[in-house]
Amino acid sequence: MNFPADLKYSKSHEWVKMEGDVAVIGITDFAQDALGDVVFINLPSEGDTAEAGSAFGDVESVKAVSDLVSPVSGEIVEVNEELADAPETLNADPYGAWIIKVSGITETEELLDAAAYEAFCAEEA
Repeated sequence: MNFPADLKYSKSHEWVKMEGDVAVIGITDFAQDALGDVVFINLPSEGDTAEAGSAFGDVESVKAVSDLVSPVSGEIVEVNEELADAPETLNADPYGAWIIKVSGITETEELLDAAAYEAFCAEEA
C-alpha cells in the first residue's frame, strides 16, 4: 500500500493535493485495492459545486458501486475526462489519476496526513 507524504487524506478514501488555491482530488491506493478492477466512473461537470462530505460522482468496479465523496467545498474547475474512456487508470496509478480539481474552497473536511491515514486504513483492514 502506498501513502505519499505530500498528500492529505479523507476517511472516505480520497486524497487531496493542494496546487496553490486549487485542490486536486482522487481516490487512494487503499480505495482502489478495496474496489478491485474499476470498470466505470460517473464524473461531475465543470462548474458544478462540490460540497465537503457529499458525493460528486461514483465509481463502479467488478465488486460494487461506491460514491466519490468530496473532501472540500468549492467549484469544480476541471474534470479528468480521460477517466471516462479509461477508468482502469485509477487502479494502475491511483495517485497520478486525479478525478477533479476544485477552486474557491470554502470548507474542508478534517483531513489526515499520510501517517494518520495509514493507521486509519490498518484499523479498517
